[in-house]
Amino acid sequence: MEKVITGPVIKYGDDIDTDQIYPGRYLELVEPAEIAAHVMEGIDPDFPRRFSPGGLLVAGKNFGCGSSREHAPRALKQAGVRAIVAESFARIFYRNAINVGLPAVICRGASSLFRDGELGRVDLEKGMVANLSSGLTLRANPLSGYVLDILAAGGLVELMKVTAAEESDGKT
Repeated sequence: MEKVITGPVIKYGDDIDTDQIYPGRYLELVEPAEIAAHVMEGIDPDFPRRFSPGGLLVAGKNFGCGSSREHAPRALKQAGVRAIVAESFARIFYRNAINVGLPAVICRGASSLFRDGELGRVDLEKGMVANLSSGLTLRANPLSGYVLDILAAGGLVELMKVTAAEESDGKT
């Protein structure tokens, strides 16, 4: 997992809820391409056309409010979102994003830093968010070593598998 992520930005406002991110009517889908086709459909039906996989999603306050389903961050990851930068996150969404291996970075002022299509860079370890198009930079909350370990493993379940295997190897 890269600790510095660069990509084109797509931007949203405040209070984007999980049903806007991934509407409940699609919860039964399992194929990654089908899931990705419906990301952000509740607020931006053109998202799949406008978003370049490998890009960044920037939002205002309270991103991911609403239900506690982990489908929303999983769907964003399936669509190719490499990181989300928001002024604040709903607590459960933030934890679910990290647990599925999707970097979520809290950065006050982030929604004012970018316009759609500009090139952004996020340093997860140092806690820096930069608009490479304008040259402006903001301080963000750096991610802890443990969170970086979860992300590097591809999510919490994957980290637990690796940890269990290492502990098992050490006991033989």
